[in-house]
Amino acid sequence: MKSVGALTAGVGLALATIREHKLRAFLTVLGVIIGTSTVIGVGSIIAGLDQSITEQVKSFGPNTIIVLKMTGIGLNRSPEEWRRKPLTLENARAIAERCPSVEYVSPYLWPDWRGINRARYKGNDLYQIQMGGTEEGYAAGGTIMKFGRFFSQMDNQKRLPVAVIGEDIQKAWFPNLDPVGKVIDVNGRPLEVIGVMERPAASMPGSEDLRILLPYFTMRKMFPSAREHMLVVLAYPGKLAQAQDEVRAVLRLERRVPHSKPDTFWMSTAEQMIDQFHQITAVVALVMVVLSSIGLLVGGIGVMNIMLVSVTERTREIGIRKAVGARRTDIVIQFLTEAVVLTGLGGLFGMSLGWLISLLVRVIFPSLPTAVPAWAAVLGVAVSVGVGLFFGIWPAGKAARLDPVVALRYE
Repeated sequence: MKSVGALTAGVGLALATIREHKLRAFLTVLGVIIGTSTVIGVGSIIAGLDQSITEQVKSFGPNTIIVLKMTGIGLNRSPEEWRRKPLTLENARAIAERCPSVEYVSPYLWPDWRGINRARYKGNDLYQIQMGGTEEGYAAGGTIMKFGRFFSQMDNQKRLPVAVIGEDIQKAWFPNLDPVGKVIDVNGRPLEVIGVMERPAASMPGSEDLRILLPYFTMRKMFPSAREHMLVVLAYPGKLAQAQDEVRAVLRLERRVPHSKPDTFWMSTAEQMIDQFHQITAVVALVMVVLSSIGLLVGGIGVMNIMLVSVTERTREIGIRKAVGARRTDIVIQFLTEAVVLTGLGGLFGMSLGWLISLLVRVIFPSLPTAVPAWAAVLGVAVSVGVGLFFGIWPAGKAARLDPVVALRYE
């Protein structure tokens, strides 16, 4: 009971001291505020990014396999990967013919990136369009049409100049209108819009749905030099593992990979891509926590410095308290409490600032569902309190060791 009373009195004294020196207290814990707000803000952004990417990848469908010539998560691409020959339409046909567990396989052809791809409608230009040529099986992976239809096998075989566009292009060029039948210009070629795709369930944070998809052979006709393919493979329900094995075996044969050599392509399911992304976000979170700890370290040094100054300023007060019976423990509790209250308030202020950062990011990037995770809030406040305890020990110990006679004579 006595210790609780001492702690309560210590909190009261600490708050009174902070009120007397508001600016000094704020500057002292500025590093703690920055460090804590960084933990909260980055934690919320990472949590939102993680959720958004997870939902986006899941929108491919649980039975979808993505095949590329290089690693899809482009952090560890080796020079050998860049030298690999592209995947081809023939690879897609071979998979469709020889893999009984595969329901659909669609080639996805990218344009030649050496040029600038531009789309125009009535003088309104778009330069960051996401062009691709594919087949009707692409839509089976979960594409939902907002207007019109996806192109058919007939459109593809006849190489018709038609296109389906993303929702954000429709909103930019045809607000509140059905654009089906309108003619747009893509790289100087007229294309008739036959459909509008709804934005995927979860788009990349801050990105727009600027897709313009053409029938595969129309794309090859427009871009004869294009070679880079992605293969979108849809397995029958319950046969995803078998489909992966079959696709791997067929592609190794098609690409003449020796038994002793690794795959010359990369394939992944939605769940595997999510796991890989989780590993990346975990590393990013760790790096940001380390960087924010620098701010906490600076804040902790500031707290120690100001507490040492406080001990010097209140030497006579400490002498009086010891003279009337205060123990060393009481003095230690008083100064440790003051340090913890100081950094704790800084942590709460930093948490509020981090929450505001989270709201600001959500306003700027509406597609990023930021949210302050419980672990970030608890960690931010706990670390700030820990900083006060750690860096307050020395000043508190120095205060407790003062000789009461010498302290009373101090001017």
